[in-house]
Amino acid sequence: MGSETILILGGSGKTGRRVAERLAAKGKQVRLASRSTVPAFDWTDPSGWAAALEGVDAAYVSYQPDLAVPGAVEAIGTLCRLAAEKGVKHLVLLSGRGEDEALAAEEVLKQSGVGYTIISASWFFQNFSEAFLLDGIQAGELVLPVGDVKEPFIDAEDIADVAVAAFTEPGHKGKTYEVTGPRLMTFGEAVAEIARQTGRDIRFTTVGIGDYVAMLEEAQILADYIWLIQYLFTSVLDGRNESLTDGIVHALGRSPRDFAEYVRETAATGVWEGLK
Repeated sequence: MGSETILILGGSGKTGRRVAERLAAKGKQVRLASRSTVPAFDWTDPSGWAAALEGVDAAYVSYQPDLAVPGAVEAIGTLCRLAAEKGVKHLVLLSGRGEDEALAAEEVLKQSGVGYTIISASWFFQNFSEAFLLDGIQAGELVLPVGDVKEPFIDAEDIADVAVAAFTEPGHKGKTYEVTGPRLMTFGEAVAEIARQTGRDIRFTTVGIGDYVAMLEEAQILADYIWLIQYLFTSVLDGRNESLTDGIVHALGRSPRDFAEYVRETAATGVWEGLK
């Protein structure tokens, strides 16, 4: 196990970075692949994928921007074929809970002949501190096209722990772990917890999807990103994920971390302080 080379696709992302750090701390040979590495890896350009997979024993696969986007399933299929040709023994795929396209990508991996572990995850805690939700919280008002739908938010730290276990412990190949946090929360409830912990007045406002898209267009957000946001907020956040699972318990033998613990630790970093 110690001589294995583990490739991390998405090594600068919320989960990939954490997976890489944990594996390196365990003394594993870790190779990061992105558009800026040599060899380069770009999800929009398959010509460099074979070189990135050369000499790799296992890989963590986090597709960007999301498995829901057009072409993602085909890309996963191409990656799996190349991985099989290069002798890669194990792929750990980060998937999206409740996304039909993500389920299709999972099936492609299962049929590829390469050993696999699938982590099907709900929205991350870290979307509030390391992604597009952060700006609104810092400004004192988070505006989203979602109402009282509850989401089983999960910690990216827990996801990383599952991935690392899959790479370093027996018994995880051929498994699909549907992972959630320990409780269901609305986005408004999540914002309220952050407000209480930081002592700030942070409001949550619901708007219609049309108004939200207009806001994104006015901010000159890329059309592909706007499409993804529309899909996530109109399709995936329709209540289909309003249930908890025991995926973390099955994978790690412990309970998932609660949102309150994440909020306490993150508030202490100062990232949610108001804009100056």
